[in-house]
Amino acid sequence: MTMKDLVLVGHGMVGQRFLEALFEPPGAAGRWRVTVLAEEARPAYDRVRLTSWFSGTSAEELSLCSEEFLRTHGIELLLGDPAATVDRAARTVTTAAGRELRYDVLVLATGSYPFVPPVPGHEAGGCHVYRTIEDLEGIRSDAAGARVGAVVGGGLLGLEAAGALTAMGLETHVVEFAPRLMALQVDDGGGAVLRRKIEDLGVAVHTGAGTQRIETGEDGRVRAMALSDGTELATDLVVFSAGVRPRDELARQCGLPVGERGGIVVDERCRTEDPYIRAIGECALAADGKVYGLVAPGYAMAEAVALDLAGGEGSFTGADTSTKLKLLGVDVASFGDAHGTTEGALDVLYSSSREGVYKKLVIGSDGALLGGVLVGDTEAYGVLRPLAVSGARLPVPPEQLVLPASAGAPAGPVALPDEAVVCSCHNVDKRTVRAAVSERGCASVAEVKKCTKAGTGCGSCVKLLGTLVSEELAAGGAEVSTGLCEHFTQTRAELYEIVRVKGITGFSRLVDEHGTGEGCDVCKPVVASILASLGHGHILDGEQAALQDTNDHFLANLQRNGSYSVVPRVPGGEITPDGLITIGEIARDFHLYTKITGGQRIDLFGARVDQLPLIWKRLVDAGFESGHAYGKALRTVKSCVGETWCRYGVQDSVALAIELELRYRGLRAPHKLKSAVSGCARECAEAQSKDFGVIATSAGWNLYVGGNGGMTPRHADLLAADLDRETLIRTIDRFLMFYIRTADRLERTAPWLERLEGGLDHLRAVVMDDALGICAVLDELMARHIGTYEDEWSATLADPERLRRFVSFANAPGTPDPTVRFVPERDQIRPARPHEDGRILTPAAAAPALIAGAELEVRVR
Repeated sequence: MTMKDLVLVGHGMVGQRFLEALFEPPGAAGRWRVTVLAEEARPAYDRVRLTSWFSGTSAEELSLCSEEFLRTHGIELLLGDPAATVDRAARTVTTAAGRELRYDVLVLATGSYPFVPPVPGHEAGGCHVYRTIEDLEGIRSDAAGARVGAVVGGGLLGLEAAGALTAMGLETHVVEFAPRLMALQVDDGGGAVLRRKIEDLGVAVHTGAGTQRIETGEDGRVRAMALSDGTELATDLVVFSAGVRPRDELARQCGLPVGERGGIVVDERCRTEDPYIRAIGECALAADGKVYGLVAPGYAMAEAVALDLAGGEGSFTGADTSTKLKLLGVDVASFGDAHGTTEGALDVLYSSSREGVYKKLVIGSDGALLGGVLVGDTEAYGVLRPLAVSGARLPVPPEQLVLPASAGAPAGPVALPDEAVVCSCHNVDKRTVRAAVSERGCASVAEVKKCTKAGTGCGSCVKLLGTLVSEELAAGGAEVSTGLCEHFTQTRAELYEIVRVKGITGFSRLVDEHGTGEGCDVCKPVVASILASLGHGHILDGEQAALQDTNDHFLANLQRNGSYSVVPRVPGGEITPDGLITIGEIARDFHLYTKITGGQRIDLFGARVDQLPLIWKRLVDAGFESGHAYGKALRTVKSCVGETWCRYGVQDSVALAIELELRYRGLRAPHKLKSAVSGCARECAEAQSKDFGVIATSAGWNLYVGGNGGMTPRHADLLAADLDRETLIRTIDRFLMFYIRTADRLERTAPWLERLEGGLDHLRAVVMDDALGICAVLDELMARHIGTYEDEWSATLADPERLRRFVSFANAPGTPDPTVRFVPERDQIRPARPHEDGRILTPAAAAPALIAGAELEVRVR
């Protein structure tokens, strides 16, 4: 088969999705020779999550295209070299660098550009748009020396930009020409609630006002904005987010038809007037006369063209434009006919200004759900959006779907029709999800994601996916248990309460009284963690020792080559020269590979089990203690240098970070815990990507919770602002203990907070207002932890029984067989060799000397 040349112009999210869909059919790699022309200097990245870059998500983490993907499919990607002209007659594209490319098929995925109102002064220094990573780099650079920032535009992206400026410590204004924020998505009632909640966060909102001019100083930089209502805002930085326009200049250059308001005209198969040229995404004017500015319709266009090129019948006739997001910590969702434009439509409203909640459903004359607006509580979005898209008659009275349970609304799930689209990003309906479980053997959300792509886009459907998977498994006769494992019908949270209330101190009693069997590798580590978090003895004592996993079993992290890493605690990243020298000498003497981590401490890699006590003896003598890198516990509290050294610092972040790390060291939890303290809003410690993070303000400390930088990064939520030190620490105490009491097995704070009924508002009510009346218990649990803490390695070195486990071979606890050779994977990691006189110290031989505090000489080559 002769390969055809395909040129893709534009490598954004839609362009990348087109490439993926193009090569999904078997044998596709042999059909197409693909060249991609990208205007930016980096491959496609996730613009939906662009704002997370401010909280520490790297460009690499945002990337959607790997070198392996390009190499596997033979794709040539030309970065920083956009298309300049198209010759339709010759079927060639000429790039900005002068390179000429022939095509059999040309796909235009050029996206859109930010619209900047042509007001006087809009090109001044300090004026930015919010579109690319480079734009964000410029904003952060200017924000470092700014005090006030203004965002022109109160739509989705404008409010995200406002959130970024606020997080960087700027006094922030939002200027919106329409009479309300998010005018396209929410109605007047929803806009009023949204405005009130955003203003409560300290952001000034100006609606019904346009920007008249940008005033500059002698240095040519922004100093003020004049608004059409006569207001003048003193500002150092301006971000324009007033909408986008299609990038259709290539089409205009080569004579392709474009819409009156822009956009390359295409038919249902995304073909332009020229049969050899397609257009997809934000640059295209679809057959229904709309330019879609969301990623899901762009994906649908990309998939339609890929299917069409593969010989199928791909088409795009319109798309769901529903949105669900969190803006400045406020949940907002809009779906279907949100404004009730359908003739005969009726509204069902629930609004509570006290709770900051607004819900509106638009109901058709036939009883079908047409659309809706949700502000402050978007929990029902996962069910409501598919119901609206399906067009089916509501199976329950609409009031049931908006009233809270406290108002008497009956609880329970609402049945979705099979044709209801569950995942709008990838157009996956309920029938497909059910088939993945019943016919293709998927037994978890992760397996359904891999099989159908549902839930791999914006992620708003993941909770609904979990419900559907459980329902289908149950319908097929599979028992769906909420219990921890086959030995316990209780959840982890329930087991925690049982252990706490009954004072259980061992696994045997717990399984005898509340479980069955002898336990497994699921429940044993969970119970071990619960016992440890409640202060029931050293984790290597008695029965507890048998419950630990590999890492906890040796108080060290097992590495891929069978060796272990040693991680001493370095609170707040602060370390003395003597401490550095000690670590360096140990690494040299034991030939360990050293690595400074992102958590501001030093890892030592390549230690054998029998070397661990020898290494830790020297570390403990030098004043170090366990860093708990091996446990589901607090890892680090990272910090910047704060006001002591930094000219921007407003509080002593180092001192607070050290205090917090020493307070919570050894705190066992359902999953690892990471934290950070930033001394100012420049956020050098990246506190907003941590399980709990603190940012200094001139009035105190802002506390953020529920962030992480894992496989699915999540920006932390602002729990409370401008706290004094005592209130801050008390609030963190309660947050941590409430999380430890109620989280599931191996559940980080981010998914726990998203799962928590009532979300951030409920958490705030519990830990700050004592809504459940449990704060005294939470305080007592934290006090018990602090009062009973002991360094695990110090305690281990002091006990001969605990030391006996640290042998490389259970059947040879004495001096290792000289014929056994340890082979490392890295040159930096070498095993210890015998001393010149033939002696070698092993844990068994060294233990008495360790206990007695004798001088030990350990030499390695």
